[in-house]
Amino acid sequence: MVCTDTTFGFDTALGIATEAIDRLHSTAHSHHRIIVVEIMGHRAGWLALGAGIAGGADVILLPEIPYDTQRVAEAIRQRVVHGKSFSIVAVAEGARSLEQAAQIRHLEEQKLHAQDKKEKRKIKRQLTSLEADHLGNHTVQLSEQLERLTGLESRVTILGHVQRGGAPSAADRLLATRLGSACADLVAREQYGVMVAAAGESAVPVALEEVAGRKKLVPPDHPWIVSAKRVGTSLGD
Repeated sequence: MVCTDTTFGFDTALGIATEAIDRLHSTAHSHHRIIVVEIMGHRAGWLALGAGIAGGADVILLPEIPYDTQRVAEAIRQRVVHGKSFSIVAVAEGARSLEQAAQIRHLEEQKLHAQDKKEKRKIKRQLTSLEADHLGNHTVQLSEQLERLTGLESRVTILGHVQRGGAPSAADRLLATRLGSACADLVAREQYGVMVAAAGESAVPVALEEVAGRKKLVPPDHPWIVSAKRVGTSLGD
């Protein structure tokens, strides 16, 4: 095990994002628009993927799967052909187009092979600037591109920190209580330097060395990905 099955807060944020997508369907349908919904997820697309599937988004874009803007537009045009003149695009804030992913990959390779610290710092600044610009403008730029490519009006909704607030779901309260009580037991036994992880219905200690610096990304063959594709959702790939 390198990480927890899930963490408290995820279920609550997932419910809020799903409800937002549900609410946006009415406007998208009545005004024949594309609505691009930005959901939290800088490095990992779990929230966008889960909320997109649960809320019935027509396109879901994730950081783990660089997307082709033309393919996204084609998926939306095909919906129009079949009489559906609106689309919901659920996009993780860190989702990248093929071009953007290639730019970042190129800089990361340059940084890896840089010969001196000065050059590495320069490339790191370029990477930071590129990613900051991407996070600040990406969803709006995507909306404009889709409007131009499809001829449909496109609007952006950025959920932002709304997803972090509000009362936690019952599932999150149960999970937090379960992990918290397990943590107290470990402290009582003077077992330190571990993270309390959810593993099925159990709570188990995992050494910090096994989890520090690691990210739980969406694997390309994850059942949620497979299910999304089977119901006709475009992932832009």
